[in-house]
Amino acid sequence: MELTIIEKPHLKSSTLWIMTVTTGLVVANLYYNQPLLGDIASTYHINNGKAGQVSMITQIGYAVGMLLIAPLADMFKRKRLMIIDFAFVIIALIAAGSAANINILLLSSFFVGVFSLIPQLLVPMAAHLANPAERGKKIGIVMSGLLIGILLSRTFSGFIGIHYGWRAVFYIAAALMVVMWILVFFFLPEVEPEYKGTYKDLMKSLISLVREEPKLRIAAIRGALCFACFSAFWTTLTFLLKQNFNQGSDVAGLFGLVGAFGAIAVGLMGRLSDKMDPYKLSFFTLSLILISFIIFIFSGHNIAGLVIGVILLDMGVQATHISNQAIIFSLSAEARNRINTIYMVTYFIGGALGAFFASQIWNTYQWNGVCLLGIVLSIITLLIHFFSRKKVAHNPTTVYS
Repeated sequence: MELTIIEKPHLKSSTLWIMTVTTGLVVANLYYNQPLLGDIASTYHINNGKAGQVSMITQIGYAVGMLLIAPLADMFKRKRLMIIDFAFVIIALIAAGSAANINILLLSSFFVGVFSLIPQLLVPMAAHLANPAERGKKIGIVMSGLLIGILLSRTFSGFIGIHYGWRAVFYIAAALMVVMWILVFFFLPEVEPEYKGTYKDLMKSLISLVREEPKLRIAAIRGALCFACFSAFWTTLTFLLKQNFNQGSDVAGLFGLVGAFGAIAVGLMGRLSDKMDPYKLSFFTLSLILISFIIFIFSGHNIAGLVIGVILLDMGVQATHISNQAIIFSLSAEARNRINTIYMVTYFIGGALGAFFASQIWNTYQWNGVCLLGIVLSIITLLIHFFSRKKVAHNPTTVYS
């Protein structure tokens, strides 16, 4: 296998803006369904636990797409791969909006997840194009778009769902993907691949990366547990609001707007990650997640408490995510897409499991059970973080090709 060194294009501010907006709008596809789960349950006459599987299966699809497709960005031209991917995600969104029954919706949601992996091509692309001294800052800008997209997707889908029905959300999302396809096609630079080898060897190298990079392993496990907490909350929030406050998808969506205020501050974390010890920064951000669930458990009938908890939860989860990415993208420039694949596949498996267990726990133990799940996962994450410092203190970088 040979490694070809190619001069990379400069990351202009206009390019960074397009990458940020695209990242936010594409990742939103994964979260539109969460405020709509109650409406989906009513449409198909199913219980909340079954409806919660829509959220879970979407995230599983995302993990599958990242595992099988995202590594190809090290082999093929980045923009060309995104252009093809856009076509499939548009088809999947239309299929989800027109699903005649819950099983078709689950299948369509799986493929929405599979083909919404474009943000996981754009974030490594930003890291690749950025000046190394500003890498954390540039990743932070793109990630701010991603995080705001995640949170405002719920506000958007909740509003559209209550006024026009949940199916309209998926049709509008498909139209937005057409617009972003045009922007990416005409304005994003092409990034030439550096990996020369077979797909089989490419996938085998993932195993080598996991085995040889302790920082990657720790970041992936830490990220998965954090996202499990995040998904557990957002999957069951709509059930809580309906049960305790008699509110619908529009109010559930407004909580995404609240969380977005916390996410705006996360952009600062990208700058801090260039200057501050990532271990200390992560300890602080992980603590925010634990505190948020302690607040949640006392706020089952208190909107103000839920608002405060949402801000802390989103700040903690998303800032930890940025800190993790700053760590993993410093490991091997030639393998950034594969490193990101390992991290994000693990991350979304954690999110899918968090959504699944939270929806099942809700059926038996309601809100207190979900909060206890978040507290336990937060404590486990902090313990793993505490005991991992020596393992990641010294780690020579390896070139994987």
